[in-house]
Amino acid sequence: MSTVRHDWTKEQILDIYNTPLMELLYQAATIHRLHHDPNTVQVSTLLSIKTGGCPEDCGYCPQAARYHTNIEGNDLMSVQQVKAQALRAKSSGSSRVCMGAAWRNVKDGPEFDQVLEMVRTINKLDMEVCCTLGMVTENQAQRLAEAGLYAYNHNLDSSEEYYKEVISTRGFEDRLETIDNVRKTNVTVCSGGIIGMGEKIEDRAGMLVALSTLDPQPESTPINALVAVEGTPLEDQHPVSIWDMVRMVATTRIVLPETQVRLSAGRTQMTREGQAMCFFAGANSIFAGDKLLTTPNPDVNEDMEMFKLLGLNPQKPFTKKTQPQTVEAVDSELQSLGEKPKWTRPEHKIERNEDAKQKAKVLK
Repeated sequence: MSTVRHDWTKEQILDIYNTPLMELLYQAATIHRLHHDPNTVQVSTLLSIKTGGCPEDCGYCPQAARYHTNIEGNDLMSVQQVKAQALRAKSSGSSRVCMGAAWRNVKDGPEFDQVLEMVRTINKLDMEVCCTLGMVTENQAQRLAEAGLYAYNHNLDSSEEYYKEVISTRGFEDRLETIDNVRKTNVTVCSGGIIGMGEKIEDRAGMLVALSTLDPQPESTPINALVAVEGTPLEDQHPVSIWDMVRMVATTRIVLPETQVRLSAGRTQMTREGQAMCFFAGANSIFAGDKLLTTPNPDVNEDMEMFKLLGLNPQKPFTKKTQPQTVEAVDSELQSLGEKPKWTRPEHKIERNEDAKQKAKVLK
């Protein structure tokens, strides 16, 4: 079970997930130690460089323009603002800055050029740079790689079947195509999902089937617990239990043995003891900072206190992969193609999404 497999079935993963907890923890911890330093955790800072106004209808997301969630939107940040935030993150122990923009997909033009300059700037600070900008074409992925991007995040969110119950404005295949475009570069892939959206355990297993059959498997996989935000279609979902999180982390560790498993959204609802169990089960990455895009997150000082208590050390940057080289814009051999890709718009109706949309119209 310690080797990387790409032929996991849903039934096999369900068997792992439902293993008696003590045995599951033992198996996951054993595999974790074969591939990783159990006392080292990679720390990332997630920065929302463009907040709100997204045209998608993701049922979990407060940044969707069609819902009324009272988030404070902002236009694209400046390179100087991003650099200042990156330096702050570095001083707090983060080895990676992940920049998120509330876009459906990347569009060639001045804003993308500005993001490329942000990537160059942060890479020169000797920090890993990750972006999550929506769907990207192969040329756009190549330009990000040339600028010095270390990782690209594009979550599958759930199983392909349950995905249709959460999102109607883009297709699951678009997620896979974007990951494939990133894989044509030297940029690593970050892809995971969310539990607690009303899905069945079979859907959690289905998501892990999709991630594990990618070849190579993602270098990092965030496991998020839904943070139910008022005004979103999923506002009434109850918080997922810590036992579900522990089981999901452990199962992910077994199925994706070499991947860094990131304990992501929902940590404010977890005790230190609960987080410690997740680390023992194979989680070896977290997001630090008081906010994850728009949802709350533990203060970085609290995390450092927890690390000290548990004997954990922040991972140094570029431990898993060599730092990419940055090519300056003036030296770039890649051109903007002005692409207008036809990403899918399934546009089937999701009743709770439609209800939240109508409610927002009344409130606005």
